[in-house]
Amino acid sequence: MPIGLVVYPELCHGCGNCVVTCPVNSLRSPEVAGGKGPTDEVDIIMMVEDGSIELKHSEFCGKCGTCVRSCPVFAIRLEEVEEAK
Repeated sequence: MPIGLVVYPELCHGCGNCVVTCPVNSLRSPEVAGGKGPTDEVDIIMMVEDGSIELKHSEFCGKCGTCVRSCPVFAIRLEEVEEAK
């Protein structure tokens, strides 16, 4: 099975560490890289919505694990996922 991002929203505190540290998010949005959040509809991997992390475009993920290492409560992980059919 392939590896993909898995979010555990019940653990997430909404700190946004994963959003800001993600190198793909930073490349796609200078606002995200600066910790301000996207100001327009940008194709980013994840963002905090309603106090919890939401995956938006996980297909852009390079699986570097930076977001996983930045999460203080282990709410986002790289795990085996089922392939989409």
